[in-house]
Amino acid sequence: MIPLSLKEVAELTGGRLHGIDDQEAAALVIDGPVVTDSRESGPGGLYVARIGEALDGHRFVGAARDAGAVAALTGREVPELPCVVVDDVQDAFAALARGVLDRRPDLTVIGITGSSGKTSTKDLLASVLSTAGPTVAPVGSFNGEVGVPLTVCRITAQTRFLVVEMGARGEGHIEYLTAMAPLRIGAVLNVGTAHVGEFGSREAIARAKAELVDALPEHGLAVLNADDPVVKAMTAQTRARTLLVGTGADAGLRAEDVELDEAGRPSFTVSGEVVGTRVGPVRVSLPLHGEHHVGNALAVIAIALECGLAMPDIVAALAVAKPASRWRMEVTERPDGVTIVNDAYNANPDSMRAALKALAAMGRGRRTWAVLGSMLELGDESVAEHDAIGRLAVRLNVSRLVVVGETARPMASGAQHEGSWGDEVVWVPDADTAHALLAAELQPGDVVLLKSSRDAGLRWLGDRLADVTEETT
Repeated sequence: MIPLSLKEVAELTGGRLHGIDDQEAAALVIDGPVVTDSRESGPGGLYVARIGEALDGHRFVGAARDAGAVAALTGREVPELPCVVVDDVQDAFAALARGVLDRRPDLTVIGITGSSGKTSTKDLLASVLSTAGPTVAPVGSFNGEVGVPLTVCRITAQTRFLVVEMGARGEGHIEYLTAMAPLRIGAVLNVGTAHVGEFGSREAIARAKAELVDALPEHGLAVLNADDPVVKAMTAQTRARTLLVGTGADAGLRAEDVELDEAGRPSFTVSGEVVGTRVGPVRVSLPLHGEHHVGNALAVIAIALECGLAMPDIVAALAVAKPASRWRMEVTERPDGVTIVNDAYNANPDSMRAALKALAAMGRGRRTWAVLGSMLELGDESVAEHDAIGRLAVRLNVSRLVVVGETARPMASGAQHEGSWGDEVVWVPDADTAHALLAAELQPGDVVLLKSSRDAGLRWLGDRLADVTEETT
């Protein structure tokens, strides 16, 4: 956190002081963590007392104080800590984040959005940029109205790069996020059908994602996926310079000769022109699993070059990058030769297809298992999208498909209609039943993929099958 006095916090948020006078507030410095979870409070920190769907953060001000917080941002007066009282805690939190960033006009702020791949790309970019200077990026998938200000408030006077993941559940959401975290560089990875049940249509999703490029300044850069026609069309929706990345001839930065090794890890040749400089051809190898990471890596390379990194340094950093967020293509090799791929953090049709293709690549010559749960927020498209995933599993020659949960059941029927037979596909009601099946039938050499939408049961199942005490890659 960039040090601010409590009086400055009040000025930035338009709040009033309680439990402390002006002179004391001017002397009380906030230089510790800014948190919304009292358990994460620390010395010199500020506790933001949000009121959520289930809990009122004001109940935990005392716990935040005991953990080291010296002040709170609240919606009502509290006795446990000096506080800044505001009409709307969320609006005040956003104003605080913007005020913090305004104190670092030299900071390079990068935003990433897309229907899938945001968190993996964010992690990859942060890994690369950190080799050139202090970098702040979201923890896990902090990409909404709470996660963005939490991330912004972690910057310090030494931070050189700020990477912000931006998600949306409706139009106007990304516009709101870019108002609190103005960007210089923005990347749109893809526009799929994630959350189509909430948005209403893919066109509405595209409009929401385009809010990121619309917010870029004239001197900024929009990195757009040339392989997604909807994203490619966003070149007409931004004042900023644009750079198309992808595998086609129209991409300014291209990936060619893509290959996957026996573990499904991609390598490719990159060439093109960025920032007026010719790039490549140069070979890039990724330690991540799945061909879908090629597009993510192209966006990372483009952004890193724009930030002033040299191509040899970028290639070297990509070669050793490790996943920073759990349950995203998290691969564990068990001592008995079984490979567990825990990708159960979240799922939508696009990421599900990418994960199945990665499983097929990793399982060449081996028996493969796809343990798949439901994809949420698909609205009227839910049955058709689940059916399509079951059919794809058959087309990719996945050996065994285990479908978990009632919402996901159409995957099983889709697989059966596509030509699956016997015990190749099975539907089970829950993760416990799936665990019993796998424990009884897994054999050395098998590769098991677990994927679902925010299903703690499948994450737990993946961890239990993997035995998390073993080394993950």
